[in-house]
Amino acid sequence: MARKKRKVPGLNGSSLADISFILLIFFLITTSMDTDTGLVRRLPQPPDPNQQEEDVKVKGRNVLVVQVNMNNEIMYYYGDESKRVSKSGVQISELREIAKEFIANPENKANMPEFHPADPPLPLLGAYPITKNHIISVQTDRSTQYDIYFQIQNELMAAYNELRDELSREKFGKYYNHLVPESDEELAIRGVYPMKISEAEPKKYGGN
Repeated sequence: MARKKRKVPGLNGSSLADISFILLIFFLITTSMDTDTGLVRRLPQPPDPNQQEEDVKVKGRNVLVVQVNMNNEIMYYYGDESKRVSKSGVQISELREIAKEFIANPENKANMPEFHPADPPLPLLGAYPITKNHIISVQTDRSTQYDIYFQIQNELMAAYNELRDELSREKFGKYYNHLVPESDEELAIRGVYPMKISEAEPKKYGGN
């Protein structure tokens, strides 16, 4: 007597969609993705539409120029022509202290930013003397590597953050990032050390 072929029961596929969805969620959670690195900046207030444009002459003592050439070599200079200070072959790790000294001008040097009483007076600090006209100008070559540019910006921002921390601990006994946002304490510290980093359009600077 011939045997009947036994039928193989089909697989229940009703749960495959659920399993696939769970696996997808698992891989999304456990897999790291490359993300673009950026710089956190607070944008300046928009200009008053009724304000008249004026040619502003900036004194050399108030401007720290940081230049990067096509070979990613760094130099800086500041001061008026008769008292100019410049240095080439600067390491990125040096920029933080260079910027801190320039911004704060602790010895009130004649070739560094001049002091003016804060006007309007700052909350809690009043007419505190500040180097309100200082500016740091970063000038890069079109061939400058973005990583070098990013590191320079990071060091300059760190200079401001360290100065703010030092003053905040001196005046209020706590770190700057521990102050309540937009409080009188934070506005006072930010008023003494406003972040002024200018980024010029990339040019061809060549090698040193």
